[in-house]
Amino acid sequence: MNVLIIGSGGREHAIAWALSKSPSVDNLFISPGNFGTGRVGTNVDLDVGDFASVRDFARANRIDLVVVGPENPLAGGIADFLRGSGISVFGPGALGARLESSKSYAKEFMVRHGIPHPRFWVFDDAGEAASFISTTEGPWVIKADGLALGKGVTVCFDREEALDVARSLMSGRALGDAGKKIVVEEFLQGQELTAMALSDGKTLYPLPFARDHKRAFDGDEGPMTGGMGAYSPVTDLDQKVHEVIVRDILEKTLRGLKEEGIDYRGILYAGLMLTRDGPKVLEYNVRFGDPEAQCILPRLEGDLALCLRGCAEGSLDRALGDAGLRVKPETCVTVIMASGGYPGSYEKGVPISGIELVEKEFPENEVVLFFAGAREENGQVVTAGGRVLAVTALAGSLPLAREKAYNAVKMINFRGAHYRKDIGRMPATLGR
Repeated sequence: MNVLIIGSGGREHAIAWALSKSPSVDNLFISPGNFGTGRVGTNVDLDVGDFASVRDFARANRIDLVVVGPENPLAGGIADFLRGSGISVFGPGALGARLESSKSYAKEFMVRHGIPHPRFWVFDDAGEAASFISTTEGPWVIKADGLALGKGVTVCFDREEALDVARSLMSGRALGDAGKKIVVEEFLQGQELTAMALSDGKTLYPLPFARDHKRAFDGDEGPMTGGMGAYSPVTDLDQKVHEVIVRDILEKTLRGLKEEGIDYRGILYAGLMLTRDGPKVLEYNVRFGDPEAQCILPRLEGDLALCLRGCAEGSLDRALGDAGLRVKPETCVTVIMASGGYPGSYEKGVPISGIELVEKEFPENEVVLFFAGAREENGQVVTAGGRVLAVTALAGSLPLAREKAYNAVKMINFRGAHYRKDIGRMPATLGR
């Protein structure tokens, strides 16, 4: 089959890398792609916001499956448009994408369908939000209602900080329209977990769980980011809790979507907090997590493309049988190397060295590099974004995978490079 992937980040490189190994894939295109995707497929310069141009490319190149990586095109309705043109799409329509594009909608959905979640309050009036913060006890978890590229959540322990964050969001200064409505959420303590599953609108296939490290600095300190690393499997999770997550969160969510007439085809992602009272949903995403994709996809064997097409065409059960999809027992650790200053301002165009050294030292089934904010300029790979690349390592245990990942990280250099040194070794108790 011919496949088109929409997106340009590390997640899309990981998807392209995994699909390039699928026996059923003949030609692989990525738009707009990045340095890494161009090494496993063909980058094409499409205006992915112009859905008609994507449709025309798909028709001209006999595309059998479009895989949408990021959330914005999904929220904008790209899957609806392409499906209406007879093109198979892995990714939910705009109605399903509301689970991510509106935090308030997602919370109200959880209420309607009895899905465990923290208490929350929704505000679209700045005065009412300020009054609430002024008269309640913190900490305050303040979330922009709309899409914010993983940067719309702030945990405030100081009341004045909470008031400043709310004012900045609701005035539009911080995140534009995305923050003009906010959700103030109960602060939970526990350990975070990412649970993702493939869905064809009728059935689910849970993927290996992962743990993402969202804050910028070691010890889970600093500002929230799009993610500084992840690992899978999560070994401190017993089988009973695993079953609760699948039954009471993932399956219940899909059942709720069906009850509301939403045909959900794609990735269903639940970001969870494992509390003393059980797992609770912090947020939904409607696509592969980033960097979770970079540590989950290398753990899969079989024809992933057949499974994604099965989701798109409502035939996941049959596709799973044909694809022979299985999970490797190895542990996978992903460490993000970011530009200095990320998630704030950072320098671009900085030369990156050590890529060939890593790829010569480690076979691909042990260490693989997934590129995000990187491009080739005059024959030299340079930085082009905040999160530059992900170093992913597979090994027989978490300590061995960590060691291998960090050995590879130390071989890569660019001015100002920043990475956490504690991926896979989190504090016992977190809060969000």
